[in-house]
Amino acid sequence: MTTIAIQRLATDDVEAARDLNALYADAFADHETYRRDHPDDAWLARQLGKDAIILLVARIDGRIVGGLTAYELPKFEAARSEIYLYDLAVCASVRRRGVATALITELQHIAAETGAWAVFVQADYGDDPAVAIYTKLGVRADVLHFDLPPLPRAKEG
Repeated sequence: MTTIAIQRLATDDVEAARDLNALYADAFADHETYRRDHPDDAWLARQLGKDAIILLVARIDGRIVGGLTAYELPKFEAARSEIYLYDLAVCASVRRRGVATALITELQHIAAETGAWAVFVQADYGDDPAVAIYTKLGVRADVLHFDLPPLPRAKEG
């Protein structure tokens, strides 16, 4: 049986964060968004030092083979937070070995430790592996998702 080690990245794990971005680039076929050469080390270290940003990596034999990015979102209507699982990817060579489940389970433990109300995640129609694992681990809610663009303020005068 393969041992999967899960690690939450911290301020001094900039290189691992870059490796995670490279894994995302390959898994999502999106090398422009997840380029290894940006952002700079200081910016990454600052983000890794924030409690509300959760980056987890999964290692097998010391090599990063999976990871997730999540954000803790404090709520205004109640003294609680929710955690949004934003990105999750596993190297194709180790899929179906429990890596994604181990990452999500660790995120659920972090959610419990921080008092979060829930962990939530979105999946695209047609992404059958994502839908399958999230259905196995949680309760499905069919919702609509909208991306609203930022709007610059009109100049006065």
